[in-house]
Amino acid sequence: MDKTIHPSRKRDMKLDQIDLKILKNLQENARITNADLAERVGLSPTPCLRRLRRLETEGIIKGYHTEINRDALGINVTVITLVKLEREDDTTLRDFEAAIKKRPEVMECYLVTGKFDYFIRVVIPTLAAYDTFLSEAILRRPNVIVESIVTLREVERKIVTPLPPGAFKA
Repeated sequence: MDKTIHPSRKRDMKLDQIDLKILKNLQENARITNADLAERVGLSPTPCLRRLRRLETEGIIKGYHTEINRDALGINVTVITLVKLEREDDTTLRDFEAAIKKRPEVMECYLVTGKFDYFIRVVIPTLAAYDTFLSEAILRRPNVIVESIVTLREVERKIVTPLPPGAFKA
């Protein structure tokens, strides 16, 4: 599913209260049956499925995912990596981004403003694995500045996107 939709097309789609209720319910339980979803949003199953398919086609719903307990798999080290590249031209940025996208341990990567160019969240089983990641993915580049922040514990991590204020008027 994960289709790229032109930003102007996203703005053209008007979401009503029922669309927002569908999104809210799917974020709470993506495995909900269409019949249960329809009941929760106040529609019969056929119109509910039609709306759901429209939300998918228009790129509002990008995909469905399973959240895995990383601790159960022994992948419980999270490191925030801040990277400053020697050069900030388009080619250098694109090359760096392409290399980072190939790394499975990279959970998030953002081009940012400020002292650093990139904010990267890496999830790995050990600090030795992080050392390998740094050596292979980042430090091979010329004149790179890296700051690593090893997290002690996860205080809050949301996977639900906040819906527009006032979305659910009584």
